[in-house]
Amino acid sequence: MSSRRIAFLFIFIAGTCLIACDGDYRSRAQGNTREVFVVMDSTNWNGEAAEAIRNTFGAYQYHMLNPEQNYDLTFRDIHTNPQLERLKGMKNVIFAGVLDDSSNVSRTIRGFLDEGVEARVRNGESFAFPIKDQWFKDQYALILTSTSDSELAEKIINSERALTADILQKELQRWTYDVYEKKEQTQFSDSMWVKHGFKVRVQHDYVARIDTTDFISFRRNLEINDRWFWLWWKDNVTDISFLDNDWINATRDSLNQQYMKGSTIQKYITTARTDNLNPVTRGFQKGRLFAYETQGWWDMVNAAMGGPFVNFTYYDPATNRLFMIEYSQFAPSVRKKLPFIRQFRAMGRTFESDSTWNQPGS
Repeated sequence: MSSRRIAFLFIFIAGTCLIACDGDYRSRAQGNTREVFVVMDSTNWNGEAAEAIRNTFGAYQYHMLNPEQNYDLTFRDIHTNPQLERLKGMKNVIFAGVLDDSSNVSRTIRGFLDEGVEARVRNGESFAFPIKDQWFKDQYALILTSTSDSELAEKIINSERALTADILQKELQRWTYDVYEKKEQTQFSDSMWVKHGFKVRVQHDYVARIDTTDFISFRRNLEINDRWFWLWWKDNVTDISFLDNDWINATRDSLNQQYMKGSTIQKYITTARTDNLNPVTRGFQKGRLFAYETQGWWDMVNAAMGGPFVNFTYYDPATNRLFMIEYSQFAPSVRKKLPFIRQFRAMGRTFESDSTWNQPGS
């Protein structure tokens, strides 16, 4: 085994031990969770790979009134070791370059990889290498490299979904920590678990509002940033073949019309549908639960109000129960909506269902 590979394995194992053990006293990575530093030779900032990175990590999200970029990208070159060390301390950092180029960035990338990994890159077998929490806590680092700029660009484009899902997972972990760090109202989640057989984590300053036999809601009523969420559930659902984007949004609209009203009964929340604003539903698996996440924009009927929403629909096959959770925001003076949408996406993923609910011996 080469000395470079031994050194790489030692750093990897040491970093893993620091993260796994309770005694991780390292500093946290610096920067905003939505800012990504792209470390790339300046001569390639207008190249194909740089454009592929912009179209992937910097792509616009269109499920809101004013589209926003996934991440704010800042391109940086390396000229000195202190510059490199500062960049290695950023919260989100991507090192991108051609493997055998003579630039400082390419030399740095080669220094990160062992001989076996380099061989896989040259053979076209690998090109992306996430390094999470390697140098600092709460860090997402990614190495992107290939044998040519055009080849690297093609691989990035072809792997767009996997690449963005990986960094999003890290961001949602951060939001989960940030949202519940100050104080969590466990009395609400404990009550849900005992009374209804499910729970979701509740942030420190949400207030309980509606409470019926199959619907509960909470609100964080701030003057410039009003947020709320609600939960609905249905028992004895043995067939979910009806579950699709249309059913989810029709059910959402029905529940919002019934419970999420404005100042009069003629004013209620409905789903915005225009050429540029249409809700999008994507499925995923959460343990044994079948899950669907819907993102879009809501409007208030008979009132000039609107904002983003994130809806989760969960089905528990162990209990034949169907659940729906929706998070919404009204904050016309808050320009950036995407950070709050990501908060909602993290919060909705804290949902749990009691697999023994209504079962013998429960």
